[in-house]
Amino acid sequence: MDLRSTGNVDPEDIGSNPSTEPTMGELIERRLSRRDAMRGLLGAGAAAAFSQVPTPASAEAGGPSSLTFKELAHTLDADQHVAEGYATQVLIRWGDPVAAGAPAFDPANQTGAAQEKQFGYNNDYLGLHPLPLSGSGGGGHGNDRFLMVANHEYINSNLMFAGLGAARDANLKTSKAQVEVEMAAVGGAVIEIARENGGWSVVLDSKYARRISANTPMDVSGPAAGHDLMKTSADPSGRKVVGTLNNCAGGSTPWGTWLTCEENFDVYFGGDSSKLLLPEMQKRYGVGRAPGYGWFRHVDRFDLGKEANEPNRFGWVVEIDPYDPAAAPVKRTALGRFKHEGCTYAIAKDGRVVFYSGDDERFDYVYKFVTSRPWSPNDRAANKDLLDDGTLHVARFDADGKVQWLPLVQGQGPLTAENGFATQGDVVIKARLAADLLKATPMDRPEDIETNPVNGHVYVVLTNNSQRKSDQVDRANPRAANDHGHILEIAPKDGDHGNSEGAWSIFLLAGKPGQDAGARYHRATSDNGWLSCPDNIAFDSRGRIWIVTDGAPTAAGIADGVYGADTTGFGRALTRCFYQAPTGAEVCGPIFTPDDTTFFIAVQHPGEDSGSTFEKPSTRWPDFKDGMPPRPAVVAITKKGGGAIGS
Repeated sequence: MDLRSTGNVDPEDIGSNPSTEPTMGELIERRLSRRDAMRGLLGAGAAAAFSQVPTPASAEAGGPSSLTFKELAHTLDADQHVAEGYATQVLIRWGDPVAAGAPAFDPANQTGAAQEKQFGYNNDYLGLHPLPLSGSGGGGHGNDRFLMVANHEYINSNLMFAGLGAARDANLKTSKAQVEVEMAAVGGAVIEIARENGGWSVVLDSKYARRISANTPMDVSGPAAGHDLMKTSADPSGRKVVGTLNNCAGGSTPWGTWLTCEENFDVYFGGDSSKLLLPEMQKRYGVGRAPGYGWFRHVDRFDLGKEANEPNRFGWVVEIDPYDPAAAPVKRTALGRFKHEGCTYAIAKDGRVVFYSGDDERFDYVYKFVTSRPWSPNDRAANKDLLDDGTLHVARFDADGKVQWLPLVQGQGPLTAENGFATQGDVVIKARLAADLLKATPMDRPEDIETNPVNGHVYVVLTNNSQRKSDQVDRANPRAANDHGHILEIAPKDGDHGNSEGAWSIFLLAGKPGQDAGARYHRATSDNGWLSCPDNIAFDSRGRIWIVTDGAPTAAGIADGVYGADTTGFGRALTRCFYQAPTGAEVCGPIFTPDDTTFFIAVQHPGEDSGSTFEKPSTRWPDFKDGMPPRPAVVAITKKGGGAIGS
């Protein structure tokens, strides 16, 4: 989520971490200054961990990159663009039917009741869950029929409703009826999709179809369930929550459930903050700052003067079973409370499941959660509460190339009652403060974290950090204002994600080579291949990375888009432009079908440009019809004539 172009208060721009630990930028430059190996991007301390990565035969035979598409030129206009030889299809848009009985979308007559049955706003993470569900594990292995899950992150009031003007002023002027629409438009959706004759369609009236919103009842499990800080007048048990907010990147489990992640929840709360308990904690999470929306004026639970504990009930990972529409979503508190961006898994050598997540704010941290016991591939029901028992860790990136995963466990080290951590519930509710005490490494806005299925390495996407001041740098840290972001690569020790150590290195440093200080890619990267503000990533079955961006129009004057690159061999970090979004939009949620023949992306907040309004948007994508506002949408990309994307 990047609101810089709208004039909104950007919760990721502020930064609330007082840590004096070396920042990731300082560590990067310390390492790069040592004449790192592997084309200047891989540190000597980690070289051994990365030296055995194989080189694809196709790259050796066919030149630097294994990607065969003709590179797309950078653009910035009202429409989307894809590389020559590829086709785009809009699969589903904001307002399209999801649940049975959904009315047709009418932007001039929206209601909360209608929106609860329609596709929500600002689709972000996308997940594919195969149909039919096979055996007891996480799903089948087909390529033509899926349950698609989508996160709906936030709303742009100025583009949703007429008469509100532009940007933040519009968000704060919404009426009660408009707030009801907005509360129904966030959260997520489950839809059934099918491929026939080369195209994709939504299966209408599917028995699986479902909307999740800010009004959906949810259970609370794990260490924070029943904690005093989770109790409200509506829920004195502290075990039932209504709704989920600001669902950004997400993930899945090997047993086939969907993990939706609550990110910038603080912007929905307003009112009198003087009654907040633990003001130090609330400040660390941004609660009590100027609100981003006017919900608190119409709904008591978002008024801090009336429900001081309500913000503590957000900032969690929520598990949802897409195959069971009757199952209540569950907030899994053992994974910690922060501004989650993504929650993706890898399997440890002993069968335990490891979940990686970023805390998307400048100068915040990277986390992983390791389950206490292995998952059961042949007994789906046995995995039901696996996420309630395990160990949360936070990362410390050392200058010598080592990453250490520090356990956030009550009673260990400084996490004691004397420091405000009397129970594990205290630790997970106040995860940011616990990580501060363990002296984790402040990062440049950690977002998506994914594991490469081919080489087993973990890639950490750091979108940017424009707030680092010049007096925070030295000769070893030339990127005082990291406007363009970068990507790290981690090799777990002994190839085991359950290990508490690993080796880290730089995959790329974004920005325009020759113009932006410190930008580093493969030396053959073209004038159209460089990128800015990496946000989410996906890997195809060959282990190539596909990077989508958020913030490039503001930071670099180019559209946000999609870039592909090899992760090994001669084409390592040679990024090539594949897709460009319409003006104002970011690209997120990248995911491939298992056979690599369709690449789904989410195009979020088209038209989110300065001065853009419902009446006069900067684009009317994807409908381009008078009176129809821009509509966030899911796009399917295929190769004309068939075949794998990029090959």
